[in-house]
Amino acid sequence: MRMILVGPPGAGKGTQAQRLVDTFQIPHISSGDMLRAAVKEGTDLGKAADGFMKAGQLVPDEVVIGMILERIAKPDCAKGFMLDGFPRTIPQAEALDAAMTAAGVTLDVVLMIEVPDALIVERGVGRRNDPETGRIYHVKFDPPPPEIADRLVHRKDDTEEAITKRLTYYHDWTAPILPLYEQKGLLRRVDGVGTPDEVKARITATLAN
Repeated sequence: MRMILVGPPGAGKGTQAQRLVDTFQIPHISSGDMLRAAVKEGTDLGKAADGFMKAGQLVPDEVVIGMILERIAKPDCAKGFMLDGFPRTIPQAEALDAAMTAAGVTLDVVLMIEVPDALIVERGVGRRNDPETGRIYHVKFDPPPPEIADRLVHRKDDTEEAITKRLTYYHDWTAPILPLYEQKGLLRRVDGVGTPDEVKARITATLAN
């Protein structure tokens, strides 16, 4: 199962990816984690990326795509992979498609997790992090025990303004890639509203079809 995970920030892609790893026995490849790992390993592409980042520049798409091809060629991707965080724009999607085709890699599905903007804002604004355990709570959906409430942290990027800004970027730049995959018959949409178990059940049923 070779798939790309797509959805607005806060839709639960990371949560579902962790669950799908166990179900399908394929790795979750976050573009950010992959980039950091390549830099740490000191690969040629990692060194190139590190140079751009140290200069305060964005890592070029061709470098990121090279890393993706390098990563999915590893033995743990023999049964497939879940790519998360890339592509984010139409040029990136087109370049990744061309590179994968040239490498003989065929996508099976592009999984879109749909959640209304209003709920994403509510999820984010109510999120609280426990700095001692790393656990994430929500003031409404998953309240913390009263005795630890005072030590929880509300991250600066979990404000309504910051979340709205991320959503605007998603709708302006990332959402337009969806028709490309829909035309190829790869796009599958799943309702991301509900408990993690409910959403996973929908995803599993969708992928089974």
